[in-house]
Amino acid sequence: MNLEDCKDDVVKIVVTEEQIKERLAEMGAQISEDYKDEDSLLLVGVLRGAIMVMADLSRQISVPLHMDWMAVSSYGASTKTSGVVRILKDLDTELEGLNVLIVEDIIDSGLTLDWLQQNLVTRGAKSVKIATLLRKPDAAKVKVDVEYVGFDIPNEFVVGYGLDYAEDYRHLPFVGVLAPHVYGG
Repeated sequence: MNLEDCKDDVVKIVVTEEQIKERLAEMGAQISEDYKDEDSLLLVGVLRGAIMVMADLSRQISVPLHMDWMAVSSYGASTKTSGVVRILKDLDTELEGLNVLIVEDIIDSGLTLDWLQQNLVTRGAKSVKIATLLRKPDAAKVKVDVEYVGFDIPNEFVVGYGLDYAEDYRHLPFVGVLAPHVYGG
């Protein structure tokens, strides 16, 4: 599906490509400052949505870092979270004594991130913090402390910049609201 094929599926752009670039640069500078005196920083990307955020954010961080990936799911093929988290791909890195920064594309209900943060803490990480490009405050079901937030957005179903619906739309360079006729909403 190319960009032209998507134009009738996205009803409005919530965050532009330029806004994303600018905000990730700001977040990267803040992360660099916050971790400048630390020996370790491990970015943990949450597959698959966080691929774009992880790649672009990591290039904006000036302190030494390592990367690893996890795949967790609470959605399946639905547009709403089930609240039950499953690990589909676990980390390859031992976390004992490391500063971990979870990198996420979006925080919706907060259930998955709350579970994931607690899980990584139990593995012996020195610290576990969260960076996300998008957060939907009105959709929160649990309070999750997020140190680095790109944008707070309305509680609408969004796609683009890594976010998908049925594995489509991830490639869009912006974040936009998906038309309800696409997903039956």
